[in-house]
This record gives sequence, C-alpha cells and structure tokens, in this order.
Amino acid sequence: MRAPTERLTPDLMIIGAGSGGLSVAAGAVQMGATVVLAEKGEMGGDCLNYGCVPSKAIIAASKKAHAQRTGEAFGIAPVEPKVDYAAVMDHVQKTIATIEPHDSQERFEGLGVRVIRAKAEFVSPTEIAAGGHIIAPRRFVIATGSSPMVPPIPGLDTVPYLTNENLWENRELPGHLLVIGGGPIGLEMAQAHRRLGSRVTVLEAMKAFGKDDPELAAVALEKLRGEGIDIREGAKVESASGEAGAITLTLEGGETVTGTHLLVAAGRTANTDLNLEAAGIEFTRRGITVDQGLRSVSNRKAYAIGDVAGGLQFTHVAGYHAGLVVRNALFRLPVKNATGHIPWVSYTDPELAQAGLTEAQAKEEHGDAVEVMRFPFADNDRAVADGRREGLIKVMTGKRGKILGASIVGPQAGELILPWAMALANGLKIGAMANSVAAYPTLSEVSKRAAGAYYAPRLFKSDFVKRTVRLLAKLG
Repeated sequence: MRAPTERLTPDLMIIGAGSGGLSVAAGAVQMGATVVLAEKGEMGGDCLNYGCVPSKAIIAASKKAHAQRTGEAFGIAPVEPKVDYAAVMDHVQKTIATIEPHDSQERFEGLGVRVIRAKAEFVSPTEIAAGGHIIAPRRFVIATGSSPMVPPIPGLDTVPYLTNENLWENRELPGHLLVIGGGPIGLEMAQAHRRLGSRVTVLEAMKAFGKDDPELAAVALEKLRGEGIDIREGAKVESASGEAGAITLTLEGGETVTGTHLLVAAGRTANTDLNLEAAGIEFTRRGITVDQGLRSVSNRKAYAIGDVAGGLQFTHVAGYHAGLVVRNALFRLPVKNATGHIPWVSYTDPELAQAGLTEAQAKEEHGDAVEVMRFPFADNDRAVADGRREGLIKVMTGKRGKILGASIVGPQAGELILPWAMALANGLKIGAMANSVAAYPTLSEVSKRAAGAYYAPRLFKSDFVKRTVRLLAKLG
C-alpha cells in the first residue's frame, strides 16, 4: 500500500457508491456534513450497472417480443419477432447511460462530496486507508452491497458461466440457457430470454419462488411454464463440465442437462472484504452484525446499510436504511430498522409482490385471529379487457381489522402493492382501503374489492343487520 499523502477527518466516511451509500452522501452533505465517499468499482453500484436497471431493461425488450407473438386474441395477427440480441444489449447499455449521470462522480463532487475511486480498508477501529489517503471520520457508513454467490459445485470453475455481473457483456442470444437458481433473478432472466427466443431450463434445488406465498407462486410458475420454460424443482446440481456452447450439468441421481450458456443465480453474498478485523467489526457470512439502529454491535463508530447489513437485499431497503443512518449519525435521533412494511417484487410476468406477512406467517404469529380476504383478477373488468385474467390478491388481517400483510400475483403487482405497504407503515386498518374509491376500470379495484370482502360476511350474513334493516323499513 502506498504511503498516505493526506489525512482526512470528515464527519462521515462512506464505503460504497451504490444506492444506499449515495443516498447517505447526498443527504448528509446537503445538511452541512463533510463527507468522503470511497468506491473501488462503478458509481451507482450493482443496482445501476448489473442489477435492477439492466434487468428491467431486458425485461422490457422481451415484453415487446412477446407482444408480437400473442396478439391473436385481440384480432392482431401474431408474428415471430426478429430479435437482434446485440441490439437488445445496446438498449440495456443506453438505459444505464441515461440514468448514470444521477449517480456520477461529477454530480456528487458538485454537491461537495470528496470522492475517492479506490478500494477502502480499515487499518484501525478509527481509520481507513483508501487511494493513498488515511481517513479518520467521526462515523463510518459501510454500504458495500453484495455479490453473486457461486455455489461450490465441482467443475463449475472449469466452465464459462454468467452471473448478473457479466450477463450484460454477452452479445450472443443463448441457444439453450441453463439457469441455476429459481429465485427472482433466475426466473426473471429465464422468462426474458425465453421471450427473446432462447430455450431455457431452470434448475432449483428446493422450491422456485421459495420465499413467496406458495399459492401465488404457483400462479406465476404456471404462466412461466406455459411459455415453454422448463422449471425443475428439487433439482440439485452435483457437477458441471464442458466448454463454451456445450455446458453439461449433472443432477443428483445422474440425469444430465446440456446447454449453450449457463447463468448462476443462486443467491447473494455480502461484500465484507474491508479488513473488518482491524476495525473490530463483527460479521458473518450474511453480513455485518448490527443493532436495530444499523450500528455495528462491536464498533460504535460504524454503521452498515443495504445488503451488507445482513437483512433484506433490495435497493429500496438500502435507501430506507440511508434515511435512518442520516437521522441517527447526524442528529442523534433514535431510529429502528423496522422491516414489516417493506415490500418486495419479483418482476416476472405476472409479477409477484409482497408487503408484510404472508398468509402462513400471519397464521403462525396471530393464530385464529387471522382473516384472509381473496379477490381474483379474473373478476376485475380492466384485467378482463386487457386479457390478463391470471392473478390473485390476498390480504391478511388480525384483530379489529388490523392489516398484517398483502400478497399479489398479477399484472403490475409491483405497482399495486404500494397502498398496502403504506397502510402497514402507518398502522392502518382494513377500513382505510375499503373506504377508498378506485377509478373504474383499473386494476387497483382488486385491492378495494379484497378489502370489501372483510365486511361482506359482517353485513350480508348478520341477523342483527337484517333485523335492523327490517325495523327501519317499518318505521318508514
């Protein structure tokens, strides 16, 4: 390591220029704090360069291709699209480039942040070395995110494989894409590539969409399989062999599957390569060990946010964490990393969205007090008009109508989950949604109709209500 050329003593030292780190930097510096930000890779982190942004760009392209094949029900002659995969990847890169200035070094330096484009490492509990500098801040914020987890499959290191980090460099449409992992990333990319013209096989050692409500996951999986994706659950990969264009995976039991390309989407691992031992910062495979305020339990000068904090791994969670840390680190306000209101979405088609507890979780925590209201998209007039009748919303309530969670599978589920997340964040009861008026015809009516189902048995099957109506009728 080079001898230090400058010693910096800012209010905050942020390690990682992903969504969480950038949010802390922007908020803190505009409130008058001095901020140093270190990033060894690309500004914008995983979300902008390898995750959320490029994945949604390729999903958008694949929807255009799918629409050309599926117009017959609307009186539109279906055609097989001509897919230029290299041009699709150009669209992905243009999307990144359009958003990139918002996360750029120039923008943050313009705000007053000192940006160091170098790897940062702790050299003591109070100091970090980065780019030939020693930084001794009042507080550290570790926002280094996570990286693709590569499972220890024998032979995997001998074959070329893709992850979400290098997928976007590929310019050749896979003839047969093998995907290890049936979670959101694996299934989103499986559907996108299937719609772009690839044959796709997904191998999941346990259950596909295993973290989602199984009833709703089944709806999405049926649609994906209906599009021709071979999704195999309980398929444990025991070894890999072959070469580019002919990669073979051997499954438990001896069955083999051969494809032209391999995508590994088997989860994420926290980025903790910061010499944390020198700082006395405790960590595990999941990430840095923090308290409810996201502060290191063993070094009170350090905070961890986003994926590296060991909890939910979503970009919007990193942004939420950033707000908590700014309040606590700058203003000493008490904060609590409450996650019960945080939504998550899988951007397959149909989308899967969740906020709060699933049905199984609600019943485990609240027992017989739980009521479950369902409403199918098939009974929503807008969904019928759009030809998108597959889908379901489930809402879980507890005592006195307290909203415990909402699960949605269907078109635009990621948009429809917001009012339920807001209700959970503000402790609202089911009446808040039931009393709302949704524009007609919109998909949003599924939420109001599900909420209304809470009151239906109380109104229409109540002898007291019926006696009251008859009495009032007699009184004129």
